[in-house]
Amino acid sequence: MPKDSHKKAAEHHENAAKAHKTAAEHHEKGNHEEGDKHSQAAHEHSTKAHEASKEAHTKSGVSKKK
Repeated sequence: MPKDSHKKAAEHHENAAKAHKTAAEHHEKGNHEEGDKHSQAAHEHSTKAHEASKEAHTKSGVSKKK
């Protein structure tokens, strides 16, 4: 169901944004180890968001132009 795929993609995008924000906050405070952990989580969520977006567009019949 395309709507579920789009919702899943949106949730991953939101989680990625939250992790990016948290990583930035830790880096600003000089807590680089914790910031790096959140940066990695952000990357993982971004990857999942990208995959879910591709799936959603495939299911909805919308293709990306290159």
